[in-house]
Amino acid sequence: MYKKRVLTQNVARLLALSLRTKLSPSVRAAAVNMSTLLVNRPQYSWLRELGLGEDNDGVYNGCWGGQGQVVTSYCPANNEPIARVRQATMAEYEETVQKAQDAWKVWADVPAPKRGEIVRQIGDALRGKIKALGSLVSLEMGKIYVEGVGEVQEYVDVCDYAVGLSRMIGGPILPSERPGHALIEQWNPVGLVGIITAFNFPVAVYGWNNAIALICGNVCLWLDLTVLCFVFVCRIVAEVLERNHLPGAICSMTCGGADIGTAMAKDERVGLLSFTGSTQVGKQVAMMVQERFGRQLLELGGNNAIIVFEDADLNLVVPSAVFASVGTAGQRCTTTRRLMLHESVHDDVVERIAKAYKQIRIGDPWDPNTLYGPLHTKQAVQQYLAAIDQAKQQGGTLVCGGKVMDRPGNYVEPTIITGLPHDAPIVHTETFVPILYVLKFKTEDEAFAWNNEVKQGLSSSIFTKDMGRVFRWLGPKGSDCGIVNVNIPTSGAEIGGAFGGEKHTGGGRESGSDSWKQYMRRSTCTINYSKDLPLAQGIKFE
Repeated sequence: MYKKRVLTQNVARLLALSLRTKLSPSVRAAAVNMSTLLVNRPQYSWLRELGLGEDNDGVYNGCWGGQGQVVTSYCPANNEPIARVRQATMAEYEETVQKAQDAWKVWADVPAPKRGEIVRQIGDALRGKIKALGSLVSLEMGKIYVEGVGEVQEYVDVCDYAVGLSRMIGGPILPSERPGHALIEQWNPVGLVGIITAFNFPVAVYGWNNAIALICGNVCLWLDLTVLCFVFVCRIVAEVLERNHLPGAICSMTCGGADIGTAMAKDERVGLLSFTGSTQVGKQVAMMVQERFGRQLLELGGNNAIIVFEDADLNLVVPSAVFASVGTAGQRCTTTRRLMLHESVHDDVVERIAKAYKQIRIGDPWDPNTLYGPLHTKQAVQQYLAAIDQAKQQGGTLVCGGKVMDRPGNYVEPTIITGLPHDAPIVHTETFVPILYVLKFKTEDEAFAWNNEVKQGLSSSIFTKDMGRVFRWLGPKGSDCGIVNVNIPTSGAEIGGAFGGEKHTGGGRESGSDSWKQYMRRSTCTINYSKDLPLAQGIKFE
């Protein structure tokens, strides 16, 4: 019991730390004068049109509520308060889980293609709100407007994918060795899917899980702290369910902190817990889920590399490396953090990328001309400064960037550092900020080994025209990542493939391919339709 209590305390502490830093939006429990809220200012009147007010309910289970702590969401571009949300209490969490279980009894009886029709309607509803929701993502998370809209488009695309999948999921009919017998695989939903998402993709990650989980026959319980995006998405989905006379608790949400997250990890009623966030917190969540022999889907850190060989097309390399390293201000799990350059092209590529960095248009994320916005939190700014100091101490040379920008909000300069050893501690550390470490290599074996030597295994890419090298890269001695690219960046994955990574990235897979299997349980079924009872393996028991 002592060990269990200590583990629970550690998880709560780490979840709380995570929700304040990497997984957290800029939300703080503070009394904010309502006249200072952005939602009350004329230039942000569109927030009112979205149905958001000064104070918003943070619990939905068929009914809206929220009796817990009041948190304030802040805009990363100016650190001004947007609006407030009332979080869930533990009693409301318990009520929500019970309602979700009751809703599952209804939802599980709906044929899969009919469930697909509901998901289609959710996708259409999101299409109708795509610009408004994209603007909200930009305002609250800090990513540029086109990326905010693109994130909502991912949810829409996954809905489209799931609609088709709803008519295709199923197991094979297998040959039986016994006459008069049928051997089949039956796939059934796991029941309640808990979804804990991260600040950097407050819409898309939920969409990947939600759309696929729904057509598989599951109900969903969502926990996120990018609170306003969270509330608005839930309203869109709830309207579709209510219009179809279905229980709203099929897609429930609880805005909360470490107490809710820990409860979900420990709750045996949660058939699958999908967690997106840092490796440190994900490891602790996994231990809690495993302690109850539960099922988990982990999407954790990435220390991703682009490898550029001597025969690479540098006209592809430069824009790819720039997009992958500074897009979303370096706050994607697939962001390129290591750029490995063959010694023959090293200086040329560094010069070109540094020139491109200086031309990046930095500004308000909702300005259509902006390419680079703020970091999400003040804590991230401090992490950025600390990483640069460590890189210098470990032998790195600052090529460009390295400073906090003198303007409102959490803006830092996109940064390039050269001269570090491939195994320098800071190079092996995933820092969720726009710092690119450039490494110089000589041989293919050396580059492949460096790619694989970090603990994470999410995304990777090479640039080359050598087809033999391409297939070595894709093969058993090549990249050990879940995403292995050629002549494209490490970021910007399509929804049709399974998304996820190996090693400390967690091993989970979301979105396309056969990721749907993670949301279902498999039964092997033998049916005897004869009048005899032959045993397998020819055994006689008479």
